[in-house]
Amino acid sequence: MFFHKKYFDQKLSPGFVALYSGKMLIVIAGGFWGIFLPIFLYRLFDENIHAVVGYYGFSSLIYAVTVAFGGMWINRFGIQRALRLSTFAGALFYLIFYFANHDNRLIIVSLSLLVLTLYRILYWIPYHIDFAKFTNRRQRGRELSFLSVTEDILGIFIPVVAGFLIARFGFDVLFFIAILLYVVSFLPYLTLPKTRESFQWSYRETWKQFFSRGRRRAILAFFADGAESIVGLVVWPIFLFQILQGNYLHVGALSTVVIASTVIIQLFVGKWIDVLHSREERLLHAGSALYAAGWFLKIFIITAFQIFIVSTYHAIAKIVMKIPFDTLTYEVAADEGHYVDEFTVLHEMAIHLGKVGMSLLVIVVAYFFPLQWTFILAAVAAIGLGILRPSAEIVDRTMRKRL
Repeated sequence: MFFHKKYFDQKLSPGFVALYSGKMLIVIAGGFWGIFLPIFLYRLFDENIHAVVGYYGFSSLIYAVTVAFGGMWINRFGIQRALRLSTFAGALFYLIFYFANHDNRLIIVSLSLLVLTLYRILYWIPYHIDFAKFTNRRQRGRELSFLSVTEDILGIFIPVVAGFLIARFGFDVLFFIAILLYVVSFLPYLTLPKTRESFQWSYRETWKQFFSRGRRRAILAFFADGAESIVGLVVWPIFLFQILQGNYLHVGALSTVVIASTVIIQLFVGKWIDVLHSREERLLHAGSALYAAGWFLKIFIITAFQIFIVSTYHAIAKIVMKIPFDTLTYEVAADEGHYVDEFTVLHEMAIHLGKVGMSLLVIVVAYFFPLQWTFILAAVAAIGLGILRPSAEIVDRTMRKRL
């Protein structure tokens, strides 16, 4: 209650509380697996980095070309039903990998791609729609910061615990924990208020809007967001694993220390964004430049101490960049009105096509150069995030009049 009065100006909506509660359970599962799933796949694919990056890139390609169909299907199935069903799809994803070994890995990988695509459609479209509707414009930066800082607080201890469990018992126990958490996350979504949206575009119209001139700046920014994230999601954990000579506990412990060093900054940045509401773009420009510099610095890392110093700086720079970027994204989505679900589909398409493009570049660069040189690609993509603008500058007015 004290935190609420001091940090938020207005009461949090029941919809935000439900989304927040369910997301935190998924965040805990992600905390156990976020940095270790790429490493698990790296070991499963006989330490073939190209296969791991290819897996993530191909999964994004499947999602990017099917998400519009998913939006049409959710149109009839229902947003709340989809979000609730997504929790079981997430649990099934980890259950599939529980049975993975070198003999059945091709079958397991194929099944996991199908389930992962289903999960993304069921979860991310409804989540973004509801988040845009249930957050308050006047304090959206703080609500995003509150969400992010809670993730980081939970993440302080989870990576080191995960590293210890893997070192002591293997990956199986983490699969069990993730399955359980995803199933339990179903409960908060039962309290979500109903959201009425109707996906009105055809598949052809969706792609037409994706390439429309009025949306080009936003699409490129989201494309850059997805491109940068694939390096942080896949390449960086494997690079850590290599530098730390395959010590799972050290990988987890170092991740924990970095997260602990940056938690409090999240809250200050969120409040700063709400105070400087009209200056989000300037903060985003500065943050994207600082964040890109962090990727350049990571190229020269060779020791655990250097990992800690550079990663802490990079985490702080990401806060300065990511919170205004996400705040602008949800403001654009909220300003779309009844077209928020269509916008969400375009957003998801752009992010995952960015991941596809970056995956191809990483595979090529990693074939000819040391793995850390792929961080240059991430730095270039990070700068691209700075081109996002407020909704008034990117809404395709011609489309809105026609519809």
